[in-house]
Amino acid sequence: MQKRKLGNSNLEVSALGLGCMGMSFGYGPAQEEQEMISVIRAAVDLGVTFFDTAEVYGPFTNEVLVGKALAPIREQVVIATKFGFHFDANGKQAGLNSRPEHIKEVAEASLKRLNIDAIDLFYQHRVDPNVPIEDVAGAVKELIREGKVRHFGLSEAGVQTIRRAHAVQPVTALQSEYSLWWREPEAEIMPTLEELGIGFVPFSPLGKGYLTGKIDENTTFDSTDFRNTVPRFSPEARKANLALVELVGRVAVRKKATPAQIALAWLLAQKPWIVPIPGTTKLHRLQENIAAATVKLTEDDLHDIENAASEITVQGARYSEAAQRMINR
Repeated sequence: MQKRKLGNSNLEVSALGLGCMGMSFGYGPAQEEQEMISVIRAAVDLGVTFFDTAEVYGPFTNEVLVGKALAPIREQVVIATKFGFHFDANGKQAGLNSRPEHIKEVAEASLKRLNIDAIDLFYQHRVDPNVPIEDVAGAVKELIREGKVRHFGLSEAGVQTIRRAHAVQPVTALQSEYSLWWREPEAEIMPTLEELGIGFVPFSPLGKGYLTGKIDENTTFDSTDFRNTVPRFSPEARKANLALVELVGRVAVRKKATPAQIALAWLLAQKPWIVPIPGTTKLHRLQENIAAATVKLTEDDLHDIENAASEITVQGARYSEAAQRMINR
């Protein structure tokens, strides 16, 4: 697989990474560990060098899984994890916490769970309104100085937060949602990243599965699947948004590809410093997603997609109100 550099940093990764969250959390029950280790190792065999996890996935179990899976090939891969949440006495996620002393505690705990000596990319998972971003960046700067972290990242941060953080400790990458059905970052975020030389790591590049064409208004999700709480996944919104899936599907037929591959190829074509991290628990989906890196969209293809997409208004908020409150714009 081709490699890409995240912004002006020297952090080189595969053009597509693997989001590991869904293996433990979010999209239904946790999957069987040995099976997921096999999927992660298959990704390495297929050229993926960039793996994304976080302490909150599980909580905690996803980091352990990723650490076990990548232990034999640690030197060949880049592991990203995240800090920024508070957990209660029962280990349940309970609000935000990016106080500098907490960041350092999380780093130590993540290093242990991942069984590594240094975290390649350490993101603030959500901006904490109670802690100045300069203090957050300063804490990560110290961890970098100590050799425990190699690169600093932000997730779902707004332009001013990115600028203020970057002035204290250069930000290597921003991770935020971006896909054909959530294009808000194009307005202000992406020009800022380009100006500052920061890479962009889109999560949910397949619209939480919707852009694959495998979901319609009749699809049901497991009771533990967070999409049940997402307004954009109400049956009415799913039905209303089929026009976007049909658009991707038409291009897929023309390019002899799948809708998922077109959605990923479209992202890769936007900027050379974009590295999407589609997640999956299935080997055949992993193979399908990775093959997207070989799909070449021409200027005419991109123009056609843009024209058709501009006629479509996507229905439904992308998060529940509670989740939306944790996003800084």
